[in-house]
Amino acid sequence: MSTLRYGTCSWKFPSWKGIVYSAADRINYLAEYAQKYTTVEIDQWFWSLFDTDSVALPKAETVAEYMASVPPEFAFTVKAPNSVTLTHFYTRGSQRGSGKNPYFLSPKLFQDFLAHIEPMRAQTATVMLQFEYLNKEKMSGVAEFTDRLDRFLDAVGTEWPLSVELRNPNYFHPIYFTALANRRVSHVFCHGYYMPAAMEVYGRHGGGLHGPAYIRLMGTDRAAIEKETGKKWDRIVMPKDDELPALADMIVGMLDTRDVYVNVNNHYEGSAPLTIEKLERLVDERRERFSQIR
Repeated sequence: MSTLRYGTCSWKFPSWKGIVYSAADRINYLAEYAQKYTTVEIDQWFWSLFDTDSVALPKAETVAEYMASVPPEFAFTVKAPNSVTLTHFYTRGSQRGSGKNPYFLSPKLFQDFLAHIEPMRAQTATVMLQFEYLNKEKMSGVAEFTDRLDRFLDAVGTEWPLSVELRNPNYFHPIYFTALANRRVSHVFCHGYYMPAAMEVYGRHGGGLHGPAYIRLMGTDRAAIEKETGKKWDRIVMPKDDELPALADMIVGMLDTRDVYVNVNNHYEGSAPLTIEKLERLVDERRERFSQIR
């Protein structure tokens, strides 16, 4: 039977007191979080590319702390370091490098990263390779991207569960989905920003997907919602009630053939836990209705 897990994109938000946490501080946030949810996305290790000479990788004590905070059935979705997935250094921020990133799709660096998080392998649902929007200066097109990705996967293997998130809607092409399926790598549905709706992508390409479905509900305007909430994430301020039923329908359909992981960002509606409550009710209603029909 397929499994459905709900979680959030990161977890340490003191404003979730009373919704998820018993207090705003002096608590083990992850331990309390794991009493309510069965999965979470680790975002912090993504931010790793700061210099041309070195990158930041997870600390052993942090990995040990996370593992000690959750029960054995808990599952992490881990974002791979951006030092592996960025073609070029960012043009702003605190980075000391410039131009092309020498670590882009480096098998050695990625394997070093996996070695650092080895203690959590059994509880890792996926390691997500998140790529930014790739303009023509960074990548000529989907054919080059899939070729380079294929060579990378050939070098690192797929002993760990892997998935790919793109920010190029024009790359959603049979070439891309076939490349993932051949390597038994999952596609990540990024729902938000300027990307096509997850329901649209699944409707067009669902038949060619491999493995579990990973859905990330991200929202469209981070600056606007941060201004509206003051970064206090305890209420819905930009409801998406017009699209949540369609998302629920998609999730129920996916569960016929695969496990589904849904990670919600506060920027989606204003409070990830409250969004999960809404979506869970909609999904449960549909599953109950379909079970009666069958």
